[in-house]
Amino acid sequence: MIRIELAPGVTIGGDAFPFIAGPCVIESEEMALEAARRLAAMAHRLGLALIFKASFDKANRTSVKSFRGPGLEEGLRVLRRVREETGLPLLTDVHEPQQCAPAAEVCDVLQIPAFLSRQTDLLLAAARTGRAVNVKKGQFLAPEDARYAVEKAAAVGNHRIFVTERGVSFGYHNLVVDMRSFTILHDLGVPVVFDVTHSLQLPGKGEGVTGGDRRFAEPLARAAVAAGADGLFMEVHPDPDHALSDAATQLTFDRAEALAISALEIRRALQATVPLV
Repeated sequence: MIRIELAPGVTIGGDAFPFIAGPCVIESEEMALEAARRLAAMAHRLGLALIFKASFDKANRTSVKSFRGPGLEEGLRVLRRVREETGLPLLTDVHEPQQCAPAAEVCDVLQIPAFLSRQTDLLLAAARTGRAVNVKKGQFLAPEDARYAVEKAAAVGNHRIFVTERGVSFGYHNLVVDMRSFTILHDLGVPVVFDVTHSLQLPGKGEGVTGGDRRFAEPLARAAVAAGADGLFMEVHPDPDHALSDAATQLTFDRAEALAISALEIRRALQATVPLV
């Protein structure tokens, strides 16, 4: 398994198992800092390699009335302060090619949203920054078809690329995670992360927002780790039910910590029986 550096001191692949966690969107500077401090404390307690995730803009919300975030300039200012106060490395998603360079000045990992995972110019711009690139596999893609997004990013010489599995559309208003996809995506020669919380979504099921069902966070995460995931992605919030985005699927900090402990136990059991190289 290829091993790549996501941020100074944080790698993925082989025996490394990083976590990507944070609120869906920057709702305020205060909330982002609270979330980052709590995640930094959790990472310290559990000995996790953790990257803080938050979006400065949610450009693919269901309704035009939905909260999108503070925007590029203010969002990057908040993320810079998160790094200064907690020391956590950073991930944010980009929606347009011109956002990549300024985001790369602040963040260690640039994320390509699932709905945009075929956007050639965006993939190329993100990869040209030299930062690690997280390609969220589109809900409309078979796992083997993610190769084309990986090839686009790698075409400019950046091989710090990983793919995140977040479920595939199954009829209307439903996502299904095919556990075979971890093996198929590994065949592309890249590490694979499992997105716990976005895989819980029921797209379009809410009233102008995306619905979801948190009950399945633990079973899906455990199954994904057992199936070979190289890391976990999860959105966490101080008050998930009142979050301004993805309120149906974000996790509390206590639940996220318990899930992380469970995932690490499964990972250690796997390593004890079949060494991960």
